[in-house]
Amino acid sequence: MAETTGTTTAIPTKTTGTATAATATTATITTEPTATTAATTTTTGLLVGSHLSTAGGWDALIKRSHEEGGSAFAFFPRSPYGKQSKALDPAQAGEFGARLKAEHCGPLVVHAPYVYNLASKEETKRTFAIEALAEDIELLTPIREVGQEAYINIHPGAHVGQGAETGCRLISEGLNRVLERASGVMVLLETMAGKGTECGRSFEELAAIIDGVENKEHIGVTFDTCHVLDAGYDLVNDYDGVKRQLDDIIGLDKVKAIHVNDSQFGLGSHKDRHANIGEGHLGIPFFTRLVNDPDMARLPMILETKELTPDTHREEIALLRSLVQR
Repeated sequence: MAETTGTTTAIPTKTTGTATAATATTATITTEPTATTAATTTTTGLLVGSHLSTAGGWDALIKRSHEEGGSAFAFFPRSPYGKQSKALDPAQAGEFGARLKAEHCGPLVVHAPYVYNLASKEETKRTFAIEALAEDIELLTPIREVGQEAYINIHPGAHVGQGAETGCRLISEGLNRVLERASGVMVLLETMAGKGTECGRSFEELAAIIDGVENKEHIGVTFDTCHVLDAGYDLVNDYDGVKRQLDDIIGLDKVKAIHVNDSQFGLGSHKDRHANIGEGHLGIPFFTRLVNDPDMARLPMILETKELTPDTHREEIALLRSLVQR
C-alpha cells in the first residue's frame, strides 16, 4: 500500500496514563443483560467508568464494570507494552457489543498499546504501528456494526528528535495508511502531557495531525485532564479560556472522550503522573465544573487513576456522580 503524504501547518511550541492490563482469555459471552449499567447511566446522565483488565474473559470484564457502578469503560485490545495478537475474535466482538448495547452502556474507549509510535524514525516501527492499529480497528468494527459506539484511543507518537512538525507529519501519513485499510472505528488522538518528545502536547499539534489526515470524519480527540494541565493549559484558573482554545483550534465536536485524572504535578510540569480524583493539582472544584459542563458531561469519562484498594474506582465513580448538580 502506497504511503500517503499528509500536509501540516507550522506548529507553535507549547503538552500517558497507565492502567493495569492482564492477558485476556476468550470465553463465550453471557447473553442475559442486567439492569446495573442502565441504572447507573440514568441516575445522573454521566457516562463514567474505568480502564479495566480483560483477565478472565469478556463476561468478567462486564462484571467488573457492573461491580464498580460504571456506565462506560476502556480496555486494551492486546498487551499494552507488547505485540500479542488480538484477544477477541470478530464473532465474539459482535456478541460483546450486542450485550453492551442491550445494557445501554456508553461508548467504549478502547486504548491502543503504548508501544505504537507512528512518529518513529524507524520505518519498521511505524509499519508495525500502522498494521497493528488497523488490526485493532478490524477487531472492534463488529462492535459498532451491532450499534454499540466504540472508539480506539492512541498516544499519537514521539518524534524522537526529528522535531514536532516532522513527527506530526509522520503521524498523519501513518493514520492515512491505517484508515485506507480499516475505518470501522474512529481513532481518537489523546492530548499529551509533553513528556520527552511526545507529539500532541498542544492543541496546535493535534490540529496539525488532523489537518494531514484525509479521512477526517474518522479522527477525533480524547481530552486527558491530567495531560492538559501538565502541558501548560490552566484548567483550574482559566477553564473557560482553555475550552475556547480547544474549540477554536480543534473544535469541541472533535472531542469524543475524556480521561478523568487528577495530576500529581502542577501546571506545565510535563510530568504525566496521574493522581486520584481530588488528590492532585486539579482538585474537586475543577471536576465539579467538568461534570456540570454540558459540552463535556455528555462524553464518556474514563478513569486511569491508581487502584489504591479494590474499591478505589467504585468510590471515584460515585464521587464524580455526586458532583453532578441536578
